[in-house]
Amino acid sequence: MDTSTITACLESDHAADLRKAAQRLEGVARHTLIEESDDLGARIGHRVLLKPENLQLTGSFKIRGAYNKVASLNQDELDRGIVTASAGNHAQGVAFAARSRGAKATIVMPRITPPLKVDATRAYGAEVVLQGEVFDESSDYALRLARDRGMTFVPPFDDYEVVCGQGTIAMEILQDVPDVTDIVVPLGGGGLGAGVALAVKTFKPEVRVIGATPVGSPAWRESLTAGHVVAADQMRTAAEGVAVRRPGDLNYALLSRYMDDLVQVTESDISEMILFMLEKHKLVVEAAGAVSLAALGQLDLQSDVFRSAPGPHVIVPIISGGNIDTVTMGAVIQRGMISRGRIMQFGVELPDVPGQLVKVATVLADLRANVIELNHDQFKSSGHYDNGVLLEVTVETNGPDHITQILDTLRSHGFQVHQNY
Repeated sequence: MDTSTITACLESDHAADLRKAAQRLEGVARHTLIEESDDLGARIGHRVLLKPENLQLTGSFKIRGAYNKVASLNQDELDRGIVTASAGNHAQGVAFAARSRGAKATIVMPRITPPLKVDATRAYGAEVVLQGEVFDESSDYALRLARDRGMTFVPPFDDYEVVCGQGTIAMEILQDVPDVTDIVVPLGGGGLGAGVALAVKTFKPEVRVIGATPVGSPAWRESLTAGHVVAADQMRTAAEGVAVRRPGDLNYALLSRYMDDLVQVTESDISEMILFMLEKHKLVVEAAGAVSLAALGQLDLQSDVFRSAPGPHVIVPIISGGNIDTVTMGAVIQRGMISRGRIMQFGVELPDVPGQLVKVATVLADLRANVIELNHDQFKSSGHYDNGVLLEVTVETNGPDHITQILDTLRSHGFQVHQNY
């Protein structure tokens, strides 16, 4: 985006533009209801109230910005057809908005996009083109389509109308939680963060806005450190919704001005929060949507702004989306169970004589360890025993202390055991 356009956006009447976005979205986007999390509050020592945009129409906050942008287009722009690029959630928002305005939509998505998001986008009547390995490659292709075919490009995040649409989330938070002190928002391209920060600093500037990114998606951290937008060399995160190599120019200008701090979270923290939300709140949260939740445990550790602020904290993390496929959900649950010590696999070498498997099974039964999987393989033995057998057992446990008890008991019976995970 050129400098003059950014300057014009920064000098706009933000209050009026945000209110106009809220009016356009009335009756379209859901006013998602705040839900308090006593469990998270107890875990981090501050009051936590969730903003569950995973329960939004299309399963993500993206409907807000997409609809506001499409609603701002004139008839000629609609008639030429709409094209955009998205890792999934913006795609569904644009497809929905285009259908509501009677316009044809073409959505370019990275090849890594989960099938759930691809199918949901097609269900809204859009043409889906899978192109590129990451979002930025898909975006380049969508821009070429717009140029070559004369279509109207709807940016997924680096656009003032999109930003104002996303800012309506913060307007709802300020209305529903008048004593909020901190809003935590995940950052990908930055449209959500920029919209939230713009609305907060327009209507209640004393509220802190803290961005959150995965460690494996470092573009925002590197850009803010450099003092200008830079592209990350590589990205390694399962949170494809925030896996953007280069932040938006307008969003950088807004967030560098209005965001109070930024924290980073690990992949294991993200997985843990997906599982936590499922268990404690019965909420399905995608990886990108869990980034703000994972950041809660890092606020006191990484944010000087948060740590030095006086008085009690009332924190609202924005759960940005819930579009996660069942295969990914299953893998996340398994990883979460392993990290919590609820699933453990161990290997033990046995002499190849009758009765050895029964001895191991008896120990596990006595200790109430539920066997999930068992592999009894003569060909994997290291040779510690003549005619040895390697037994690998996966069990469901009650936590780290239970795992220690199982391993110690097996060793006390003379078994040489090693824990695989």
